[in-house]
Amino acid sequence: MMRRRLLLQLPLALTAARVRAQSAEGVVVARFGTPPGHVRKVFAAGPPAGVLVAALAPEKLIGWPLTLGDEARALLGPQLRALPHTGRLSGRGSTVPLESLLLLAPDLVLDAGTADATYVSGVRRVSEQTGLPTVLVQGRIADHAAQLRAVGRLLGAAERGERLALEAEAAIALAARVRASVPPAGRPRVYYGRGADGLETGRAGSINVELLDFCAGRNVAAEAGQGALTRVSLEQLLQWDPEVIVTQDAAFARRVLADPQWRGIAAVRAGRVHCAPALPFGWLDGPPGVNRLIGVRWLLERLHPGHPALRALEPLPEAVRRFYQSFYGAALSAQDVQRLLDGI
Repeated sequence: MMRRRLLLQLPLALTAARVRAQSAEGVVVARFGTPPGHVRKVFAAGPPAGVLVAALAPEKLIGWPLTLGDEARALLGPQLRALPHTGRLSGRGSTVPLESLLLLAPDLVLDAGTADATYVSGVRRVSEQTGLPTVLVQGRIADHAAQLRAVGRLLGAAERGERLALEAEAAIALAARVRASVPPAGRPRVYYGRGADGLETGRAGSINVELLDFCAGRNVAAEAGQGALTRVSLEQLLQWDPEVIVTQDAAFARRVLADPQWRGIAAVRAGRVHCAPALPFGWLDGPPGVNRLIGVRWLLERLHPGHPALRALEPLPEAVRRFYQSFYGAALSAQDVQRLLDGI
């Protein structure tokens, strides 16, 4: 209760770093109310939290905050595949009335991802209006190991959280080794194209594109300044002239390589247009959660093919199979993995 009173006294205009609760977890940004000693039911406020709880304690996740089609559900373990769509409380518009949330009777409402004052305000409001315990955890890629440990302890899944955190640490350390060996000036200029036309992207500091810099690339859209997602024009892209284009939209990737309007871009001329898998969740984004950990390996191979740090690793298909088993409880066949990597 003392922690809750202290947090309520803080102005919401403070940055997430200043709002962060002083706790051993570190990644716990805000905590309102006290969850029971044994958490049985968790409502995930947004997609990153949904993936996080699914990985740590699938039996405790009430439902998915994002809509999952049949193709996505087919790549999840049986328990996760059967969960209903419950809607979201955070992000781009809430779809869950608080009355409906109360009917679900969760022991805990968990949010993860961008941990700024707006999100702190959101979890505080939910707790005050419903009486439910709410927790917000930081969700940048470098935080995922600590996030898995902290939320694993919170959900009574400390052992599983530790096991998954070790996998996260391996991916984080791999990216760090590559960054240390590639000087900033030698890093490829990268554009991340979102949406059907590929003309939505993220500016500097956007959580949606943070893997570009994390994997020793240079986000060309950083020239547009700090911020979140933004629309750009093809004329602007021609000026930025990225050496690599990445996307999660297969139709866009095919169109770029065939469209003469895009041939003035270095990445298209060199054939360096790569489409990351997006099922059941995106490898680069969509949502910006622990699902991106497998995307670290994929993106490093696209940006730095043949790098010494990548040569001694297990083949990518085996890494994919192991990740889907560990995080989603899905037993993929070799054919399943190859279809993912081929974008089928």
